[in-house]
Order: sequence, then C-alpha cells, then structure tokens
Amino acid sequence: MAKSARRLKHLTEDTYLSPYLGIIEFRQARAAETEKKLTQGKTDLCDFASGHEFFGLHLSDEEWVLREWAPNATGISLVGDFNGWQESDQYRFTRAPEGGTWELRVPRGNISHGQLYKLLVYWAEGAGERIPSYARRVVQDPETLTFSAQVWKPDRPYQWRVADFRRRDCPPLIYEAHTGMAQEDERVGSYREFAEHIIPRIRQAGYNTIQLMAVMEHPYYGSFGYHVSSFFAASSRFGTPEDLKHLIDCAHEQDIAVIMDLVHSHAASNEVEGLAKFDGTDFQYFHTGEKGSHPAWGSRCFDYSKPEVLHFLLSNCRYWLDEFKVDGFRFDGITSMLYKHHGLGTVFDSYDKYFDSSVDDDALTYLYLANRLVHKIRPDAITVAEDVSGMPGLAAPTTHGGAGFNYRLAMGVPDFWFNLLRKVDDENWNMAHLWHELTNRRCDERTISYVESHDQAIVGDKTSIFLMLDSEMYTGMRADCSTPALDRGIALHKMMRLATAACAGDGYLNFMGNEFGHPEWIDFPREGNNWSYHYARRQWSLRDNPDLKYHFLADFDAAMTHLISEEDLIAGGHPRLLRLDEERKVLVFERSSCMFLFNFHPSESYPGYGFEVPSGKYELLLDSDAPNFGGHARVASKQVFEARETVEDRTHKHLLSVYLPSRSALVLRKTHKDKKRTP
Repeated sequence: MAKSARRLKHLTEDTYLSPYLGIIEFRQARAAETEKKLTQGKTDLCDFASGHEFFGLHLSDEEWVLREWAPNATGISLVGDFNGWQESDQYRFTRAPEGGTWELRVPRGNISHGQLYKLLVYWAEGAGERIPSYARRVVQDPETLTFSAQVWKPDRPYQWRVADFRRRDCPPLIYEAHTGMAQEDERVGSYREFAEHIIPRIRQAGYNTIQLMAVMEHPYYGSFGYHVSSFFAASSRFGTPEDLKHLIDCAHEQDIAVIMDLVHSHAASNEVEGLAKFDGTDFQYFHTGEKGSHPAWGSRCFDYSKPEVLHFLLSNCRYWLDEFKVDGFRFDGITSMLYKHHGLGTVFDSYDKYFDSSVDDDALTYLYLANRLVHKIRPDAITVAEDVSGMPGLAAPTTHGGAGFNYRLAMGVPDFWFNLLRKVDDENWNMAHLWHELTNRRCDERTISYVESHDQAIVGDKTSIFLMLDSEMYTGMRADCSTPALDRGIALHKMMRLATAACAGDGYLNFMGNEFGHPEWIDFPREGNNWSYHYARRQWSLRDNPDLKYHFLADFDAAMTHLISEEDLIAGGHPRLLRLDEERKVLVFERSSCMFLFNFHPSESYPGYGFEVPSGKYELLLDSDAPNFGGHARVASKQVFEARETVEDRTHKHLLSVYLPSRSALVLRKTHKDKKRTP
C-alpha cells in the first residue's frame, strides 16, 4: 500500500480514505483497461471518439452517406422531402455483415440543404419513425409539433473570427445562462439576440466564463434542456448552428470562455424524437428493465458498460469541442450516474457509501475517460462536476487517483444560505458555522462556489432576494423607498455574495439576473401556467432603471467581480481567518492582498472595532453600504486606516480600528508602499 500511497499522494492526505486506496487503485486500473480495449492499442482515445465523423449524414465527394448503429433492426429506410416521405428501394439501407451498422449512399443531387428527413426503422416485432441518432440539426414543425431531422450543409461554412481561442488560465467567474429566457419579451430568445444583447452585459458585469444551459436538442422546452433527445444537435428553437457559433465567437472576441451543460447522465424517454427503443429494444443505449428508467426523472439511463455507448458519448464530447469550439463542460447530474440508486433517498454520511456496491463503476469509468479525452483535445478546457454526494476525488487529477474534473460545484453552499434564511433568525446566525460552510472543502480538489444557481429558483421556488423581501419586491423597490425588510434584503444580498466569492475555493458562479436581484422564480410555459412565458424571461429593464433598487445590486456585483479579477483574489491562496466574533456577529479574514470585514449583526454597529493586523496603512476598496450600492453611507469613502502599535503583555502588536456598521461589509487593502505580504 506504500506504493499506492505515493502515487495517490493528494488523496492520502485525507486519512479517512486510507481503507479505500485499493478500491481507488482498482478504479484507475479499470479505466485504463477500458481505454485499452476501446482503442485496441492501435489508436488513441481522441481517434476513437470520432464516431460523429462516421455515423450520421455526411457529404462525401459526389454522394451523401448516412450510417446508423441499430443492431436489432431488420430494415431501415430514409424518407423525407426529397422522396415525398415514401419508401423506395433507392433509399433503403444495407446492413454490414457484423456490428449492427447500416449504411445508405445517395447521389448528391437527390438531397439538398434544408430538406427534412426521418428514418423508418423495422424490427421483428414492429416498426417506427426515428430521428437519426447522430443528427446535427433537428427542427419542430410549428403546427404538428412533430420533430424531423434537417439536412444541414450551407454553401458557405461558418468562418470563425477567433479560430484559435484559448481560455485564460485564471479562476472562472461563471455566468450561468439560458439562451431562450435571456430576453425580456414573453417568448423564446435566440442565439443571435444573446450574442448582441447579453454578452456585453456579461462582459460589463465582470464575468469571464459563460455556462450555457439547454444547448443540446430537447423536445420539451420546460425541461430546462435536461431531457435531451438529439445529442449532436444544437437546439433549433434558438436558431441555426451558425447562430450558435456566432454567439460563441462573440464571447471569444470579448475574451470570455463558453462552457456548455453536458447531459450524459440520462436521456429523454421519447421514442420518435430520441434514442429510446431506437432499434425496437430497450437496451440498445440503455439498461434494460427497471435499471434503465430513472424513477424520479422519467428518463432513460445509459448503459456505460457498452463500448458502443462509450463511443457515442465520448464522440459527443469531442463533437462540441471540435465543431462549436466550446471551452469545456459542466457535467450535469453526476450523482445520478455514479450510484445505482441515483442518490435518491440516500444520506452520504459515511465514506463507505462512496466505495460500496451501490457505485456504478461503469459510469465512473466513463467519467474518467471523458475527462481524459477533453483535456487531451483541449488542455485549456475545463470540466465541472455537478455532484451532491460529495464523492472524494471527482475533481482530483487522475494521476492522483481522481476522476479528472477540473472543478466540482460546492453545492452545499447555496443549501447553507437558503437554510439560514428560512430557518434561523438573523441575530442567531452562527459565525463559526458560516465560516466553516464557506471554507470547508477538500485540499485535493478545486471547487466553484455560489449563492444560487438556476436550481434555487426553478419551478415555483424563490430566489434569495424574493425569499427575503416577498411582497415588497412588488411595492418597495423604488430607489427612494426604505423599510426594514427592504434594507435587510438589499444588505444581505450583497453580503452573501461577497462572503461566498471571497471564500470561494477556486471559482464563483451566478445565474443570469440573480446579480441584480431578479424577482420571482423561473417557470417555463406549461399546461399548469396556461403556457405562459411570463416567468421564463429576464427583466433587464428593472436592472437598467435608475429609479429602482435593482441597479444598486448589479453595480455592487460588478464591483465585486472586478475586484476579484484585479486583485487576483481567488488565485491568491486560501482565506485566512483573523477574527471570529460570535457575540458581535463579526467575521474578519484576509485573502491575497485584501482584508474582508463583515458585520452580520442586524442592528449593532461598532465604532472603533479593533483587531490585530500587520503594520502599515490600509485603503478602503469596497463598501457594501456605499450609497452607489443602495447603502446608507455610514463609512466615508476612500478612507485610509493606519494600524497603531500597542504593547500587550510585553508583546508589540499593531491594531487596526475600523467603524463597522451593522449588516455591512468592507474590503481593505494595504496601500502600495506598505504592501508587503504577511508571512
């Protein structure tokens, strides 16, 4: 085990993992062996993950070639605009002698760009219409609401303006966004509208990464893109593939990286539009029986033990990197993949639960391989794991026994904030608990912290600001209005974000609109709300109106993100606690060049609050209570504080004395001539 401990050096810093090092080694070896089987030692993983260049519809010389994998099929025909949607011998596939691959070759002149098509797939027990599994363009008929694949081969391929963009090596400040609901009108927004109107806002707000949700084609808009039907098709309800490329190009021109939500944890159960029963079987892409259906989501669960499924999913990773030049992925629903019980009804209160028979080793192997592939193709790309179980090692390098994700979401942080707001009176907030929750993370893994993502506000829940203000969101958000509830909500909204970002492990995330306190919840059009788009949009006019309070919150958020970037805050080491004052509800800590002072007390302000610091002068960089952020201007701007020398018990110390108003936060920095860092 000593040899294992040396190789898994970072994971072994967690002594609780010692009994499981053998399992960790086994998982690593299993992934390596699977990769060897997939590549057969004749190629590498990148070449293996190129199924999208073989399967699907392609123009080759003077003919169209369409290939499908359908091992249980007894026959496949192509129907579409080009043949009056009628079967004919010319459009029947032939089957390869082995492997279940079907192929059709059609003269170039028979099929044109923009035409619609489907497959008629036959099997021993029946037949059905299907969308090709590797279709790159799928559209919905506005009248019949049915979906068809669309031939997509424009005369002029998209010309990238930033052909070789590479993500800057800096902590990601992520702006989570949804193209369709990014506009203010009650309708579905487009990729081009997002590029024109939203990317400049993101740039101005100080974020360096866009996390784009709901990109992959999904038949039900209200699924938020989680029930994917066509994995290689960019959702056509937002525009064309070229429109999405334009969006990404515009972001890259602004030096903003774009990562996308990748849903490989499950698939839509739709049969005509999706992969379910593609060749008439339950088990082509998915597990058979109960194991193949997600009990909570009503979706299908991939069988990651099948080489063909790994081929499909790994090729999907490469496709988005190559074709759309995305800069990485947020892997959705990792917990559901990792465990045979999908994490449902399970409390992860013991390390045994990360290493027992409930873990789906096939899924874990896939995640190892996906991370290896992504980073081999694009070393600068990032992968983010969304896991609520806390499985150790997900975001540790594979060389150290991890699964290879660059980051994991700190999903306990928003849970902490919302539980605090719902269940604990302000005067009873525990500073030690707060500090622990904001800084508690594994030393071997990088994390991204956030107060709220889309999860905290979707389907009838409330955003943090709406939770605090409730009905006063409708009556009291005028700039000149002041009530105790409003003052509390505005103050805490800023403090929660600053505390979370300043203590973040390695990155920070915000869902679009939450930075300015977007009211209400997210609810997509559905039968239950009379198919309304009222809650599936972003009301930017609220943020832009100088007569309302929303712009105060947005301006503070922008000041915060720019401070993080300018001071290289997150990359500047871990936060170091200087003072935790439980009685006064004060928290003081330093990170990089900055010192953060929080007074969470709901009513008590502290003139001359003193604490020990290194000698020197400190300038005020940010004040959450400043008038331009909707505060009460209780601290004069541009102040410089000087640490005064004192002697206590014959020990020389330097004390800083600062006025700390209630429910406010200050950020100080040593003046440049005094900027020697504390050892």
